[in-house]
Amino acid sequence: MSGQEQRGPSRGNQSHGGGSFDGQRRNDRGRTRNRGQGGSPRRYSQATPGQRNRSADPARLVAFKTLREVSAADAYANLVLPKMIREYQLDRRDAGFATELAYGALRGQGFYDAILSTLVDRPLGELDPAILDALRIGAHQLMAMRVPKHAALDQTVSLARAQIGAGPSGLINAVLRRVSERSAEEWTAQLTEAAEGESGKLAIEHSHPEWIVRALRGALIAHGRDGSELASLLAADNAAPVVNLVALPGLGDLSGALDAGAEAGELLADSATYKHGDVARVPGVREGTVRVQDAGSQVMARALANTALPDGGEDRYWLDLCAGPGGKAALLGAIAVQRDARLTANEPAAHRARLVENSLDAVPHDYWMVTEQDGRSYGGEEYAGDYDRIMVDAPCSGLGALRRRPESRWRKAPRDIPELTSIQGELLDAAFSAVRVGGVVGFVTCSPHQAETRLVVEDFLKRHPDARLLDTGAEVSKVMYPDAPAAGHELGAGSTAQLWPHVHGTDAMFMALLTKTA
Repeated sequence: MSGQEQRGPSRGNQSHGGGSFDGQRRNDRGRTRNRGQGGSPRRYSQATPGQRNRSADPARLVAFKTLREVSAADAYANLVLPKMIREYQLDRRDAGFATELAYGALRGQGFYDAILSTLVDRPLGELDPAILDALRIGAHQLMAMRVPKHAALDQTVSLARAQIGAGPSGLINAVLRRVSERSAEEWTAQLTEAAEGESGKLAIEHSHPEWIVRALRGALIAHGRDGSELASLLAADNAAPVVNLVALPGLGDLSGALDAGAEAGELLADSATYKHGDVARVPGVREGTVRVQDAGSQVMARALANTALPDGGEDRYWLDLCAGPGGKAALLGAIAVQRDARLTANEPAAHRARLVENSLDAVPHDYWMVTEQDGRSYGGEEYAGDYDRIMVDAPCSGLGALRRRPESRWRKAPRDIPELTSIQGELLDAAFSAVRVGGVVGFVTCSPHQAETRLVVEDFLKRHPDARLLDTGAEVSKVMYPDAPAAGHELGAGSTAQLWPHVHGTDAMFMALLTKTA
């Protein structure tokens, strides 16, 4: 819809006097005429043009500014949004509204852009990015939130008028009114009818890039699951995740969190979920003895720590090769204290190394140290055979955490995968050099993509005849409750483990436990 189409010609005759006949759009005071409902007389609005709302309610403003940071500065919503909520001092209700609006607009971006592209007379990339963000926010309210249609339209237009300008607000008003003419189901039916193939239809329906839809289908099959689960997996990516908590062993406990409304976790012991507002108010969180950590990450750290060393030898020196931002390092560090082991947490980026230090601060400082090296440097002779346990939580595409980082699905591209898998292989080689004979390496990615998981492990085993894959599925199952869904899949003489959002309620975490033979 072009700017010239925002307002059609007035109906009937024009009058400059105080007349009230049916044809005029405004009276002598500049007030616009409402259509009237059910045959009732048409009435004029109580606000002149200069009096109309030119401000944005705080919750929508926070959501809009979060989207602007994500779009303009490649920021992560999960880092920007909490700061915005604090800055605007939103109460619990408004904070929840802003969170759903920002995250929902980002998750649904593909679907909403598909709708908008049918209503705007130019490529969406040619729109001012701020206008596009406002349109996405309005579309999410209309399509997926229990917001009255008139409120979604009026408040979004007021937001645009205040933040972008009166001219763009007219375009936004006109386009969103067209969006509101159909329900989400009607738009889905129209758009999927024009899509090509099942992957194209699922990409529209579940708002994922089509290449990710295809990759996730392949991942399900590669990890021994049925491709028919794809729709459930995509839907789980779009569900708002709950906050997972873990108490650092020997240092914290969850009793205060449970008293504050948290619920015991369903996947593994000493975990909880929290749905009741600012998690910083939960006892132990500010002190660092209770931490926010996805249950899948908890499983992976505990599985590495609990796996019996094949030779039963010394178990004193542990390494987290890619430790930032420090969640797994804190859990490993607390367990290391109980075992009288020492943890080295390595993170090459200085700002992320500071985050690791902060994460480990609650752990007695004599039991850990932070280094800032390229993880691949641990493959040199200086570190050969130094460590008993090594975590390699390798950089990856993050396709397993799309529900927590909704903007990341629109930033990734297939061309990113080869470079990542090359780095993953190099880091795994370095860790294998640094682990002693009979020690254990845990290779972890937050991605189910087969190129970043099983294929990395298969290629590694070909390069290292002295490496052996352990029964990772069994080790992962040991740290979960007995009735938890199985996660293992055979690979040669051992197995790997893959968690899934739609099965385990976690991020899609992958793990392979490897040992060095004599």
